[in-house]
Amino acid sequence: MISKNEVYQKINHLPNELIPTLVAYLDFLLNQHVQNQPKTPPTFNWEGGLSELKSEYDSVSLQKKSLEWR
Repeated sequence: MISKNEVYQKINHLPNELIPTLVAYLDFLLNQHVQNQPKTPPTFNWEGGLSELKSEYDSVSLQKKSLEWR
């Protein structure tokens, strides 16, 4: 496996006009790495968070209120 030090040496010898290409490729690699991370399933820890307001509001009044907020 190549060491980070070897990579740094190669970058230092790279012509300046190739630096933008290198940066673009590094961004591509980093995006690939992030996309390949295992996705965790969503948690619904917010579920029931407004249950104490259930007696105060119904779905129709909440829908009308949301239209006011827009």
